[in-house]
Amino acid sequence: MFTRQFRSLLTCLALLAGGGARAQATFDTPPNPEPKAVFEFYLDDPAKLSSALYWVRSYINPMMEAPYNLAPEFMDTVIVIHGTELVALAKKNYPRYKTEVERLRYYSQLGVKVRACSLAMKDFGYSAEDLYDFVQLAPSAMTDLVYWQQQGYGLIKPEITEKKFSVDEIR
Repeated sequence: MFTRQFRSLLTCLALLAGGGARAQATFDTPPNPEPKAVFEFYLDDPAKLSSALYWVRSYINPMMEAPYNLAPEFMDTVIVIHGTELVALAKKNYPRYKTEVERLRYYSQLGVKVRACSLAMKDFGYSAEDLYDFVQLAPSAMTDLVYWQQQGYGLIKPEITEKKFSVDEIR
């Protein structure tokens, strides 16, 4: 009688010998007939806004290409902003955050809703007059996020980490 651990070892060896190492990954496209996403931006450094916006691009661009071929108006996308990156939404800070503001404006023109937490805006000393016209004020980021998720929107929360290794170093 073989022990359970010995049988597991034999199974693993059989899988390896059976050519599992020669197999390759396959491309799989999950169906997504109704793309609805809410991005939560709560960043500890406003400089990370640019990286967070790449998450939005990584969602929208593939949806516009094959196999989905969706026009932006057929995607429901919301960005809820309530961290230090709120400073980029203040018109007075345009010279410093020009690139990020223009990217947000571009996404807004594609139909993305850009929403800012009015509670956090008060903490930063900003009012509605301080913000760009493409920004909508939400009463609270927390209630806004719950609302969108209850409407069937998938929550995406970009995690912007510091890169410690190059790809070549860890490959």
